[in-house]
Amino acid sequence: MSGETDLQKLLASMTPQLHPEVYVFTTLPPGVSLPEGPEPVMRFIEREGLTLIVTEDEAKAAALAGTFRCRMITLDIHSSLEAVGFLAAITTRLAAAGMGVNPVSAFYHDHLFVPAERAEEALTILRELATESGA
Repeated sequence: MSGETDLQKLLASMTPQLHPEVYVFTTLPPGVSLPEGPEPVMRFIEREGLTLIVTEDEAKAAALAGTFRCRMITLDIHSSLEAVGFLAAITTRLAAAGMGVNPVSAFYHDHLFVPAERAEEALTILRELATESGA
């Protein structure tokens, strides 16, 4: 299954789910192995090092310096990796509220990492966007 590509259907049908954990972004220099313990929800290799998204508790336990305390919102609709405009519409709406967001697209769903202290507000904004798009 390749996922939904229709922007209107994506926006109207998304069901944002807020995860309870607080996450942080951390990095390891090239050649440094991930310590035992953390189970990253994302790993990305860049020229400068390995970027990880892990729970704040896991980062502390592994003595990893974390930045950007955030919560993860999963957009519970199987979006196609080729969908056009879905994240643009969402990030534009969050930006209008003065909120930074770090989106991650996986095979089945898109995930948003929003400031921990504004997570409930982000959830409300996303639900409003879904309602408006279904009208």
